[in-house]
Parts: sequence; C-alpha cells; structure tokens
Amino acid sequence: MLRHKLSGVGAAMITPFTADGRVDYKALARMIDYVIDGGVDYIVALGTTAETPTLYMPERAVIAMFITNQIAGRVPLVMGCGGNSTSEVLDQLREFDLRGADAILSVTPYYNKTSQAGLLAHYTAIADAVHIPCILYNVPSRTGCNLTPATLAELAKHPNINAVKEASGNIS
Repeated sequence: MLRHKLSGVGAAMITPFTADGRVDYKALARMIDYVIDGGVDYIVALGTTAETPTLYMPERAVIAMFITNQIAGRVPLVMGCGGNSTSEVLDQLREFDLRGADAILSVTPYYNKTSQAGLLAHYTAIADAVHIPCILYNVPSRTGCNLTPATLAELAKHPNINAVKEASGNIS
C-alpha cells in the first residue's frame, strides 16, 4: 500500500518566513498549491528541508495542521517527525494530529552519533508509537552515524517500518 501511495515524485516543502521571522502561511499555501497543480505525486512536510530543527514544537504542530488542511487529501502526505531525542520525537508524535498523514519520515538522530543498538531502540519506539507507515531517513553526512544494512534489516521486521530514504551516498 505504501509503495502505491508514495510512488512517483515527492516535493519536500520548505518553511517560508516573513521579514519578522514568523511562519509565512500565505506563502506556504501558495507553494503547496503550486506543487500540487504542477503534478507532484506526494508532499513531504516538516522534513529537514523545512528547517524543522529550528522550529519550536508548537510551531511544528501548527504547521503540520496547516499543511494537512491545505493539501485537503489532494495528494498523499509524508509528515516529518524526527530529531535527536527519542523522547522529544515521541512527544512530537503525540502533539501532531497525524490523521491526514499517509506516512511519517524520521531522520536518524543527529549529533549524538548513535550506536546501531541505539538506532534500533530509537526507531522501534517511534514505529511502536504510530499506526501509519514509517520511512527512515539515513543521512550520515548530516547526522554523524550511518544506519547499517544489518540494523535496517532488523528494523524492517517491524510492521510499521516500510521504507528508507537513503542518502548515505553508498548504495552497496
């Protein structure tokens, strides 16, 4: 089911800001409509492209709701729910209304240089907390650690872990 819904081209949304540093919701609405009208197959919201680590949790929750409402079911939605603290990611999952999301995208914890056992525990806790598919995001150049194939194979046994966004630069 995930493969069918999230095939094709996805657009990662940025978070536009006004001159005084507030989220520019009018610009965000225009961008969402623009990419949908342009034929994008799904939208990725609140990923690292959206500068999500710089946003406060309440801002993220409002942006998530806004994007969900703006998309209004026109295309599938992948909601970014990640961070370097497992407990904060779990708080984020409780704070967000994920009813409009078709999957979540969760980045490998950054800065901590997490062990493979730590990654297994982190992603298992996240997958246990949701009832929609999880896409793991492996980007070692940004996070300082690599989600290894062995750990990924173990994580793939979880029914909610359905895909990986692989950005290690080393497919082998």
